[in-house]
Amino acid sequence: MPQPTTRARRTGYPGYSETLPRMPESAATARRLARTACAVWGLEGFAEVGALVVSELVANSVRHAGRESIRVVVERTAPRTVRVAVADFSRALPELCTPADDEEGGRGLTLVAELATKWGTNERRWGKVVWAELEGCG
Repeated sequence: MPQPTTRARRTGYPGYSETLPRMPESAATARRLARTACAVWGLEGFAEVGALVVSELVANSVRHAGRESIRVVVERTAPRTVRVAVADFSRALPELCTPADDEEGGRGLTLVAELATKWGTNERRWGKVVWAELEGCG
């Protein structure tokens, strides 16, 4: 299987994106992308939280989306704001839920909501983009 490559691209403020296979292993690549982007921008304080948040977003896409790929985007939308996002081809919107204590999953979006300044979903004709913004910890 070919290895994905990271390409820097302008998205207003600097941004990085990568198309990845819709597989659990892609979370590790997404975490590296978030950490690398934050280091390049001198916002190391965002790196670990950004890595955790993007990992949860990838996990949701892997679990619930269709097709073979997802797109991970890490953008610096303001001097002290980092936005991580995952685009997929599913039109099903993510929902916060409260799993039972003995359930293993279902807490990812709750974690994202607690760590991010704000989060949301942008619906697209082809699917959706789930994003989270981190502010001020860089």
